[in-house]
Amino acid sequence: MPKESELYPSDSPTALFGFELRRLRKARGWSQLQLAKHIPYSVGTISTIETAQRAPTEEFARFCDEALEADGALLRLWPMVSHSAAPMWFRPWLDVEATADALRIWQPLMVPGLFQTEDYARAILSGEPGAGPEEVEKQVTARMERQNLLTRVTPPMFWAVLDEGILHRPIESPAVMSAQLEHLIELAQAPRITIQVLPFSARSTPGLLGGFVIAQTQGMADTAYVESAGLLGRVTERPEDVSALTFRYEGIRAEAASQRESLELIKEAAQKWMS
Repeated sequence: MPKESELYPSDSPTALFGFELRRLRKARGWSQLQLAKHIPYSVGTISTIETAQRAPTEEFARFCDEALEADGALLRLWPMVSHSAAPMWFRPWLDVEATADALRIWQPLMVPGLFQTEDYARAILSGEPGAGPEEVEKQVTARMERQNLLTRVTPPMFWAVLDEGILHRPIESPAVMSAQLEHLIELAQAPRITIQVLPFSARSTPGLLGGFVIAQTQGMADTAYVESAGLLGRVTERPEDVSALTFRYEGIRAEAASQRESLELIKEAAQKWMS
């Protein structure tokens, strides 16, 4: 039997997770094969996660916790792993987003990350100069895991305004665009999600400076995330910043099509990509 590779838990959150998974598995007296018999994952997947070659998903952490009777130890580590896939400057926003009661989103360039399909996200992330396949897949996994926010028993309220250009800007292929817009149509019909489109005909200019999100959490000051060329976004809770962005958001939303009209615009664009 090949010797197990050494793990240094201080190297990264992924290494710490792998170290703890191996420790808990051995404490139970199980081999990787025995663990694989108790969870819906292969020995190969377990091995790559134990050796920190691959980051775990939240579902993987949950299944392992239950099988190893670890009392939630692995699930408590998972947010650290998820955050590690994100740029350092974006990590504070992940904590804000995860606890928000309401999110107000303005996006002039692309479908917001929380609403992206896997293929659309992969195309966007692959466009980053110097992005390697492994790093892209790691970021895609993290982005998809963030979307668990949408399927909670009580998810946040979402009010999203998207520029009409997003519906027509080709990303990857017509098939990817078609699937993405169909996904938006499905999301727009959820009870806690409102998606509006700012049409070209509005000739609105307040949103041209870039996208942003405003998070509202009961008992806490509102917080905003402001995009900046997709490189170094900024998280702020300064009242004057958040107030200015709130006014800008309301100005943009006032020019947007109604929810029903917006849904029709998305459907029309989806049909175009199918043809």
